[in-house]
Amino acid sequence: MPTSYNEIYFPIVVQIIIAIAVAGGLIGISTLLGKKGKSPLKDTPYESGMAPVGSARERFSVKFYLVGMIFILFDIEAVFLYPWAVVFRELKLFALGEMFIFVVLVLVGFFYVYKKGALDWTPERKERPRV
Repeated sequence: MPTSYNEIYFPIVVQIIIAIAVAGGLIGISTLLGKKGKSPLKDTPYESGMAPVGSARERFSVKFYLVGMIFILFDIEAVFLYPWAVVFRELKLFALGEMFIFVVLVLVGFFYVYKKGALDWTPERKERPRV
């Protein structure tokens, strides 16, 4: 059992020093070994290998943000599966029942979102009146 502050914080200080040394070493090695050729083409910003076209202040559909929020929601719900898996053997059948209820509720939410069309990215078509 550590008795002084030096014994308590020494491992933390060593880890910080190692992290700084590794980060500095990797940056130094990449600076020494990396290519140094510069050209106007290399200095242009790009995304996904495509040349930038238009303004950076482009409007996005609300569905883009909606899908992002739904993804975060279901991702956070999936995180609850890990603690459940850790205590599953201790709780046995009770844990299985509770997780079944949880998964059913998540699936009900998913199907609700699906039926509402939140995941449909096809462009909306205006229906023409029939003659």
